[in-house]
Amino acid sequence: MNLLIYKTKEELLNNLARYIVKIAKKAISEQDCFNFVLTGGNSPKELYHLLSTRYKEEIDWTKVYFFFGDERNVLPSHESYNGLMAKESLLDPLNIPANQIFYVNTELAPEKAAIEYAKAINKHFNGADINFDLILLGMGDDAHTASLFPETAILKNKEATVDAVYVDKLSTYRVSFTAPLINKAKNIAFLVFGEGKANAVKEVIEGNKNNALYPSQLIQPYDGHVTWFIDDHAAILLDN
Repeated sequence: MNLLIYKTKEELLNNLARYIVKIAKKAISEQDCFNFVLTGGNSPKELYHLLSTRYKEEIDWTKVYFFFGDERNVLPSHESYNGLMAKESLLDPLNIPANQIFYVNTELAPEKAAIEYAKAINKHFNGADINFDLILLGMGDDAHTASLFPETAILKNKEATVDAVYVDKLSTYRVSFTAPLINKAKNIAFLVFGEGKANAVKEVIEGNKNNALYPSQLIQPYDGHVTWFIDDHAAILLDN
């Protein structure tokens, strides 16, 4: 695990953007494409804006394929749909064609949506092992990541796939990558900032092992690398 702590959110986001550029260039040079998994919520909006403006010319976007690590059980037109946020802040500004974007079809029932998303991913990788070049993750103040929420059934799923999960605290379903699928990635980057995340950061990074309570602890790539990009506020409780 690589832990990078920044004094300001601006410094953090620019360094993460440069990290993404580096990974993208390497993937494109080696395999002529970059398979990039986006995260939702509000945290990455500014990052996506940076990528589509300041760093726009740094990546050959015609060779980037976009995926979503999880999705909310709302229609694609709903403001909470992760795909819509990414579309508005990143994909549309970069004029990414539809065949390079893999949205979760939330017009289907959650279980069916998960099955169809897994099929689409498998088809893209054409039978090869599914190793995303980079998975971008956030983390909630309850230490959830993607839609791996504390004490939910998906945490026990040992298959590298996409699954539907009912989240009691939210009274709704989500569709999410399982931890084993995330852990197959070549690179994983956590984006975490703000003092509200400090307790979760402390427990996940330095606390006792308890995957059921702190699901982000499950993220330990098998052969890849995980890097935490956090600011001083999120790191305030860390001992080191």
